Amino acid sequence: MKYMILIYSNPETPWTGSESDKQTLRDLFVLRDELVESGELLGSEGLLEPDSAKTVRIREGLPVVTDGPFVESKEHLAGYFLVDCVSEERAVEIAARNPIAATWAVELRPVAEERVMRF
Repeated sequence: MKYMILIYSNPETPWTGSESDKQTLRDLFVLRDELVESGELLGSEGLLEPDSAKTVRIREGLPVVTDGPFVESKEHLAGYFLVDCVSEERAVEIAARNPIAATWAVELRPVAEERVMRF
């Protein structure tokens, strides 16, 4: 089953380049490399800060583009892992090994199968 592991960040504790920040990033890549090796990783990317984002809406048939997301939340999406693993328990194990889970939040969501989404 496929799972999206959404990695959140706290803008109140931004990246500083400290040794602790660098170690967290190294640990994240160790996990990523292990998932590549096991064949469970389908994709993984980090995202730039929300101030580089655009929100796109269609209004009266035309795209309306605004700067940034309009989320009333302290956290923001910082990256993701897309994994294909044998069980939800394994997906939880992978999410729990993400070093960001120790300092902020990691969300685990099952991916809807295409055959279920199409009618």
